[in-house]
Amino acid sequence: MKKYIKVILSSITVLMMVTYSHADEANTLATKDTVKLLNLASTQKMISQRLAKDYLYIGNRVALSKASRQFDKSLLVLSEIQKQLVESINDEEIINLLSFVDMSSEEFKEVSQEAYNLDNAQLILDLSESMLEGSEYVVSTLKGTLNIDESNMAVIASRQSVLAQRIAKYYIAYQSGIKDKNTVEQMQDAVKVFTIAQKTLMENKTNTPELNRKLNDIARLWKVVYKFYLNIEKGGLPLIVFNTTDKITKKMNEITTMYTDLYK
Repeated sequence: MKKYIKVILSSITVLMMVTYSHADEANTLATKDTVKLLNLASTQKMISQRLAKDYLYIGNRVALSKASRQFDKSLLVLSEIQKQLVESINDEEIINLLSFVDMSSEEFKEVSQEAYNLDNAQLILDLSESMLEGSEYVVSTLKGTLNIDESNMAVIASRQSVLAQRIAKYYIAYQSGIKDKNTVEQMQDAVKVFTIAQKTLMENKTNTPELNRKLNDIARLWKVVYKFYLNIEKGGLPLIVFNTTDKITKKMNEITTMYTDLYK
């Protein structure tokens, strides 16, 4: 009888281990899926700013070929991200926000096909802000699900890509003739946040040598365009701003991936 009980207890133990193993595996998969969605929503934030920046560059016929290619590609990527997010998220509140982002992006496409003028340029800026706000809410919700803190290095690095495009967006907007107080203030605020975050990333004690190398590359690029942003009223050199911004964004995306892997 005792032997029989031992066999039963042993079987229960194995069953519990298998159950917990499956539960852990399911939790791991769920976490990976949420991280994937978070990365998509973060990319959507960056694209909302890059689209507006590219639209203004195209309208002003600066970096026309590159900006046009990038604009068309960004529209396709935005559409694909929207599709994946809608198909993967069940939260009703997030779905509503994604519907709002979708409506804003559709209006964005319609306006971008019209003749370029300052009124349309201003509308594009407003729509990009709406898209950014909706995407930011999705990102914040997903970060809450994963208990990711705002001080996480991957989060800070991801935000730098958005800020780089945002700064360039307002820089070219000012050069386009949208010289209201809000344009200057929004750009200056973004410059301050980017500068502080860059310092935080470079001083992080857990950086690998490769991370430090890439961050130093960005520091050199930032040093170039930072002076232009401080003298936004002076204007000039929009092509350098365009190319440097995209280099910073590309490197920051690489750094974000490295931080994500480092803290996985």
